[in-house]
Amino acid sequence: MEIYPAVDILDGRCVQLVQGRPEAATVYGDPAAWARRWLEEGADGLHVVNLDGAFGRAQKNADLIRAFTRETDAFVELGGGIRSVEDAAGWLEVDVDRVILSTLAVRSPDVIRTLADEFGSVRVMAGIDARGGEVMIEGWERPAGGYLSWAERFEDLGAGSLLYTNVDVEGLQQGIAITPVTDLLARARVPVVVSGGISSSGDVHALREAGAAGAVLGSALYAGKVRLSEAMEAAHAAE
Repeated sequence: MEIYPAVDILDGRCVQLVQGRPEAATVYGDPAAWARRWLEEGADGLHVVNLDGAFGRAQKNADLIRAFTRETDAFVELGGGIRSVEDAAGWLEVDVDRVILSTLAVRSPDVIRTLADEFGSVRVMAGIDARGGEVMIEGWERPAGGYLSWAERFEDLGAGSLLYTNVDVEGLQQGIAITPVTDLLARARVPVVVSGGISSSGDVHALREAGAAGAVLGSALYAGKVRLSEAMEAAHAAE
């Protein structure tokens, strides 16, 4: 199982949110410095989110993100502010290994097929942000239907992987909710990366045992509640 530290960027700064609320942001400083640190500590890749894009300011941070992704050969997946095929293609043509489509994938599901046909399924990840079993879009403000049904539809359209974020526990640093993860993994036919609530090496171990392909570490990592080395050890223990 792979570990992806989150580098979430809001107004040019690396931040972590609680329950996706920008007013609850904790600021950690220079995104590029954090990206380099996590890679130096052995992360399998980076999970980069343009939060200004997620909240409707799509171009903000783009130059900053491109600058530090060009510095590394490490795997980078990116989400936030991707509102069109052209947005996604722009990232895939330059610096990013995989784009994450969330609101766009729900609003216009056929973009998954379009991008998968052009760039390959492996570079297209469908984001499933769920609260109470419902997919949430538009900055986690609007419900859009059951998360398992959407997962199946995204797979059928050609998504090469899924990012499942449990909004109910995201940012709270109180551990994962394993049942919705295992329910998804039981049905998914493509790799699933899990985000939300991962706060200990025990959480990572549980996800690995359940069959997750990867885990995104955010708030608990930055707060020092879990160390990257501990998470990496738990993720790769059985390999």
